[in-house]
Amino acid sequence: MSASTRPLWRDDLPQPSGGRELQEDRSCDVCIVGGGIAGLSVAYCLTREGREVIVLEAQNEIGLGETGATTAHLASVIDDRFARLESIRGLPVVRAAHQSHAAAIDFIEETVFREMIDCDFKRVDGYLFAADESGKKILDEEARVCQEAPIRFEWVDRLPWNDIELGPALRFPNQAQFQPRKYLIGLAAAVRRHGGEIMTRTRADHLENRDKFRVVTSTGKTIEAKSIVLATNTPINSGVGINAKIASYNTYFIAAEIPAEDAPAGLYWDTEDPYHFIRFHRDDQGHTLAIIGGEDHKTGQARHPGERYDRLEAWARVRFPRLGTVRHRWDGQVFETLDGLGLIGPDKGAGQNVYIVTGDSGMGMTHGTLSGLLLSDAIAGRVNKWADLYDPSRLPIVATGTLLKENANMASQYLDWLTGSDAGDATTLKPGEGMIIRKGLSKVALCCTGTNETHLLSAICPHMGGIVHWNAADETWDCPCHGSRFHADGTVFHGPATTDLKAVSLETVPELASA
Repeated sequence: MSASTRPLWRDDLPQPSGGRELQEDRSCDVCIVGGGIAGLSVAYCLTREGREVIVLEAQNEIGLGETGATTAHLASVIDDRFARLESIRGLPVVRAAHQSHAAAIDFIEETVFREMIDCDFKRVDGYLFAADESGKKILDEEARVCQEAPIRFEWVDRLPWNDIELGPALRFPNQAQFQPRKYLIGLAAAVRRHGGEIMTRTRADHLENRDKFRVVTSTGKTIEAKSIVLATNTPINSGVGINAKIASYNTYFIAAEIPAEDAPAGLYWDTEDPYHFIRFHRDDQGHTLAIIGGEDHKTGQARHPGERYDRLEAWARVRFPRLGTVRHRWDGQVFETLDGLGLIGPDKGAGQNVYIVTGDSGMGMTHGTLSGLLLSDAIAGRVNKWADLYDPSRLPIVATGTLLKENANMASQYLDWLTGSDAGDATTLKPGEGMIIRKGLSKVALCCTGTNETHLLSAICPHMGGIVHWNAADETWDCPCHGSRFHADGTVFHGPATTDLKAVSLETVPELASA
């Protein structure tokens, strides 16, 4: 793959944005696990109220997680569409969902100006357009719900792209976009100015609830806190209850130069399933780039994930004939919920004063920001009018069919325990290839990276025992059960797993030892 596989945003701001590693046991009012937009939004709201806050981030820099992989659409129009939400939870919930996401965008705008964060924040229109004839019926139904809510929109005959006949579409005013990594680094600086601490290179391993709540890190250091917020995209303590309500998907992105006249400001997304989404960005060197995403699939459940980039590019070139060479290709991870709204609030299964943020449903920037508003109120004992809307304990009865389908899919992945080795010769593995080898009652993961490094690991995900699958596009091991992801050497970089895949000795696989 010739294009860079790191997100576009890191080119704009390459310098490190980290902090110091936790070296000793500590205590504080609130310990926040996760330094993405959710964790830092909560930290920012709490430190402005004078609370003592410590944020733990596993990576060595701020902005290397899912926040740094987003296309950074700031929308009050939910990805899973209002018509679906109305069928599950009713029109008042549609109205509240729109209002809350709009409030999140307003909060970001206010924070940008208050803290003087240079992050290219810009108000733009959003467009939902029909991908085909069936898509027009989807637009009709979405328009009906928006009229009844009411949510401001208007019909347009075509999109504002140069010489491209696409339409009709629904135009939603007052959406926004920004450079997510710049915003995150500015938000981190604001948290520190208000007295908060951010510890990088510090991975939380688990929670203890003895006489007091503690976060225990991978090095054994602890932070004792009155309240704990788990803002790690999927909670590190998630058991069957939360996992039953979320489903992990990989989503793909490309960025390519495009003539400025072909790139009208706006957010664009279509009615396909999986859908496509587009926005434009002017980088710090003055180049205009089209950022196109989509082609989602369940994590660990695509045979050839690298083909998703090719599909995105082919789709984009039909609609943007003057699109230049693809400069960046990368992927991210989203966690879908039953109704398309996040799970933000107390984790009642973990005990009092433990809060979670998960289920971004493709709306990570606004859901993450909302977590700051919701959880700062919850920790302070204040009533928030949207608390019930995002309550993690909710179980929409109308969506039980989706719940059963997703959990059946998850359960079926454990059948991998019954299969044999993958097809192929383990002794002739080529760079970029990986395979699973059965050894008695267990399974071993073998891969050869593009730099010709070989790794031999246990194929058992340490979270809940799923068998990982090789992702050749990213050279990662992905768990198809709950979405944990590991680098080729077994190092965990996305939960819910908090520990690495175990190394396996060469003697375990005699055919390799003798090769």
